[in-house]
Amino acid sequence: MISGKIHVYFVPGLAASVEIFRNIKLPEDVYVTHIIEWKIPKKRESMSDYTKRLVEEVKEKDAVLIGVSFGGVVVQAMSEHLDLRKLILISSVKCRSELPRRLRFLKRTGLYRLAPTSLIINAKDLTRFAIGPRSKKRLQLYNEYLHVRDKVYMDWAISNMVNFNRKIPIPGIVHLHGDQDVVFPSKHIKNAILCPGGTHIMILNKAGWIVEELNKIVTN
Repeated sequence: MISGKIHVYFVPGLAASVEIFRNIKLPEDVYVTHIIEWKIPKKRESMSDYTKRLVEEVKEKDAVLIGVSFGGVVVQAMSEHLDLRKLILISSVKCRSELPRRLRFLKRTGLYRLAPTSLIINAKDLTRFAIGPRSKKRLQLYNEYLHVRDKVYMDWAISNMVNFNRKIPIPGIVHLHGDQDVVFPSKHIKNAILCPGGTHIMILNKAGWIVEELNKIVTN
C-alpha cells in the first residue's frame, strides 16, 4: 500500500478484458489503480458468493470501486462487503427500473435461458450483446476487448444481468452515463452525470471526460 494515495479498483463490462481501461489515465501522484479481472463462476454460484471472491482482491479500506456496464452490477454487490470511499458506475444501471424493456421482457419470458452462448462466444453477436454497436467499425474495434468467452461465465453473467433486481439505488452511489447509450438508454436512467455524445463504450472513446469527472467525484 502506498501511503497517502487513493486506491481505485475497476471492474470491466460483460466479457471485457482489462484492456478496456487502457485510456483511463488517472494522475499517478494521487491515485493507485487496480483492475479486477473476471473469474470463472463455480457451478450454481450466486452473485453474493461470486462477489465475495472478488472482494478479496480489494486490500485497502476507503478505496474507490468503479464498475462498467455489467461490472456496475457486480460492484454494487461487492460494496455490501466493503467500506468504500466512493462507489461509481459507468454505463450501467442502479436499479431494475433502469433496465431497458427488452431485458425486462427476457426476464419475464425466460427467453434468455435459450441464448446460444456456445455460439455467441466466438461470434460478433457477443459484441452486439455486450456493447450494442451500430457500425461495422465499432464491431471490429470493440470485439478486440471482449476476451472472456467461457460458456459458464457467459451463462452466469447474462442471467445475472437480466435478473438484476435491486429496487432502490444504493445511497451515495455515483453514476456516469452516456446520453447516446443504446444498451442502457439514458431515458431510463435517473440521477446520473450525463456525458454528451457518450455511447455505451464511452470508457474507450470518452476517457478524457471520464477522468475529469472521476477526479471531481473522488476528491470533492
